[in-house]
Amino acid sequence: MTFYQYIAEGLFLVFVLLIIAGSFITIRARILMHTVLGLAVALLGVAGIYFYLGSMFLTLMQILIYVGAVCIVLIFGIMVGSTPTEIAEKTIKDRKNIFLAVSAAAAAFFLLMISILKTEWIAAPAQVRDFSARHLGESFLYQYCLAFELISVILLIAIVGAIILARGGQENKGEPSS
Repeated sequence: MTFYQYIAEGLFLVFVLLIIAGSFITIRARILMHTVLGLAVALLGVAGIYFYLGSMFLTLMQILIYVGAVCIVLIFGIMVGSTPTEIAEKTIKDRKNIFLAVSAAAAAFFLLMISILKTEWIAAPAQVRDFSARHLGESFLYQYCLAFELISVILLIAIVGAIILARGGQENKGEPSS
């Protein structure tokens, strides 16, 4: 292997470690801020994998949409999340919930592994390496227009949902309803 192949393999391992570390932080954090930051690290690792695979478009969309949407989750979590003292008071003591969570995770893992092992993988076709502004603009307008519209609708729904949940229970008691 050449020096550049070692660098590429090292970058791939760094991206995988970012995903694993971010995922571990996300599932083990007790404070909401740490959970969101762990999710952002994991999603940046996924963007790095897309970059490693040569898909600049997916890399940019991963960063802009998913890591950008983490900001919405952060705001939502701050508005309706629990304080650290409330978290300390609410510990999981029910063994039934833990058993159900572990069994659901194991079932999902085995189903995913079965589908991965039974899939017949084919090589990807050669990709167009034209990253000019003209080509990207045409791609955004023609090939990926529906995807952008759907993403914007999902983000709008998330923002409206956060506002509705944040205002819940804060009705104006002094004003007459119309």
